[in-house]
Amino acid sequence: MPATSLLRPRDGDALRAEIRWVARRANVPVVFGGPVDEDTLLLTEFVGTVTTGLRGLSVLRTAGLGGRVMEHHRPAAVADYRGASSITHHYDGPVCGEGLRSIVAVPVVVADRPRAVLYAATRGTSPLGDRTTEVIVQAGRRLATEIAIRDEVDRRVRMLELTTPAPAATPAIAEELREIHAELRAMATAAGDAALRERLSGVCDRLTGVLAGESADEVPRLSRRELDVLAQIALGCTNQEAALRLSLGAETVKSYLRQAMTKLDARTRHEAVALARRHRLLP
Repeated sequence: MPATSLLRPRDGDALRAEIRWVARRANVPVVFGGPVDEDTLLLTEFVGTVTTGLRGLSVLRTAGLGGRVMEHHRPAAVADYRGASSITHHYDGPVCGEGLRSIVAVPVVVADRPRAVLYAATRGTSPLGDRTTEVIVQAGRRLATEIAIRDEVDRRVRMLELTTPAPAATPAIAEELREIHAELRAMATAAGDAALRERLSGVCDRLTGVLAGESADEVPRLSRRELDVLAQIALGCTNQEAALRLSLGAETVKSYLRQAMTKLDARTRHEAVALARRHRLLP
């Protein structure tokens, strides 16, 4: 198992959360879905089903409604599954056994690759309304964003694992690691998963330990946001640039920077960065 797998929360947790959100918001009796791996969809999450026929079902790319959306990377729907001519009928047994008739499927596409499929369904022949389709599409987009963030975090962490600087790192390596540190902190602010944010903070702390100098006896206690802002300032960002990268207001960034400077007893932003590094708060 690669080390990065210990950092990444299970994508199934995010998938389950979106399916439950759709079930609450869309007023639809059945919602289900699952992750896609190697062009095969595995149905793992369900709300409202009454049989076990769909549980653990593997759906191949191009087969059935799920295979169609995996292949074409866009949502699709059938008003009467049993009589639909636009899809193959490889999975009629479990679908009809559950009594599903009107179904919409939405692919979760990341970097041009399907990573999951979400479904909403009724047991009547009336087509699902636009409101239901809008809600499940919104959930699919949100899940795609979350998975993309997790992929990028994994990529950055792999870069750290492959980088083994000597005890006295060259300036170029040190600068690269500091940029990675700042980007990881920025990505943590965009992640929707609290466990992921917490683990990212641990990675940042480890990275800080690689490059930081000796710590002073008393270390000021800076908040996560104050450290986020200082990490961007350390890269030479203006307040406006830091605000853009952290999705904060410029005045909010200025306030966090002012608080950090006060805690560090620094007179300038550059002195604040230097003192934060001396205290091993930044790499």
